[in-house]
Amino acid sequence: MASVAVARFGGALRSGAAVRTLRTFTGPSPSLPRAGWLAAGAGNKRCMSTVYAESHEYLTVDGDTAKVGITAFAAKALGDVVFVDLPEVGDEFEAGDSFGSVESVKAASDVYAPASGEVLEVNEALTESPGILNEDPMGQGWFIKIKMTEPAPDTLMDPEAYKAHCENSA
Repeated sequence: MASVAVARFGGALRSGAAVRTLRTFTGPSPSLPRAGWLAAGAGNKRCMSTVYAESHEYLTVDGDTAKVGITAFAAKALGDVVFVDLPEVGDEFEAGDSFGSVESVKAASDVYAPASGEVLEVNEALTESPGILNEDPMGQGWFIKIKMTEPAPDTLMDPEAYKAHCENSA
């Protein structure tokens, strides 16, 4: 992600000069479309962003690799998770393909790939202790790490849009 310095004028005018403040934030470059900034970090391990699918999976992009899992909203809706089925390292899929499943005391659900890629790593701890999903779905509860074969789809949502999506889904 690019660090962008934003200067804004605020406060009172003193001696005819505006008081100038400088804020720095880390986020996508305003000059790149969202799909571009998700792919722009190839080779730059400092470029990270998390985006969300309507089906409540997340994709945390770091260069040309990404971590995939289900969101806290999905984990809460599922209830106590008792089983997780994950793909094998080397498996490939397209965005929107089902790559695994989750079973809880309330329901069973497929997990869909938010982006196209090849599985580099599988979170074995999750298959041994599926309850991790309820405790830390977006931290230790990640499902797979992938090498992205295409930029993330434009249909994925930024955190603000996903929050609104969840509020409308509730």
